[in-house]
Amino acid sequence: MKLLIASDLHGSAYYCEKLLHAFQEEHAKRMLLLGDLLYHGPRNDLPRAYDPKAVLTLLNEQKTSLFCVRGNCDTEVDQMVLEFPILADYGVLLLGKRLAYVSHGHKYVPGNLPLKAGDIFIQGHTHVPMCRKHEGVFWLNPGSVSIPKENSHHQYMIYENGVFVWKDFAGNTLHVLKIEE
Repeated sequence: MKLLIASDLHGSAYYCEKLLHAFQEEHAKRMLLLGDLLYHGPRNDLPRAYDPKAVLTLLNEQKTSLFCVRGNCDTEVDQMVLEFPILADYGVLLLGKRLAYVSHGHKYVPGNLPLKAGDIFIQGHTHVPMCRKHEGVFWLNPGSVSIPKENSHHQYMIYENGVFVWKDFAGNTLHVLKIEE
């Protein structure tokens, strides 16, 4: 199944629209959001077109295609207006023959999850894309949709058939990781 994976929308209606357009263009079956959907957080500047109400409307329209984990800026109040679950601290997926743990990254990281060599850990939170192997675990971050840091792009990640691809919103491929299934 083709997945679009993204993190850290932080209430930007502009980048939410770009993300949903990419979701359509990529023909992904589901979108995995790694948290921080509506609120920008006290350490971040306001993102372009900050409008959490517009973002919740846009995301609610896609509710049957989304699955999410909670970010450090997501709360029970957000869950009251969103029509899909966002409050799980982590999720576990089977990607091909590999186990993947997904989390925002503020609570759970490979050191405190039961990961084995060959497993995959996908997080957001840092706003910086990452692709590395740590103690045999693939540790990935799609970067931030709306507030990229460390000179990274506004971006997302695609997963399909053992291949992770980081892309910007112009459709440019930024990085590719092929994992044998």
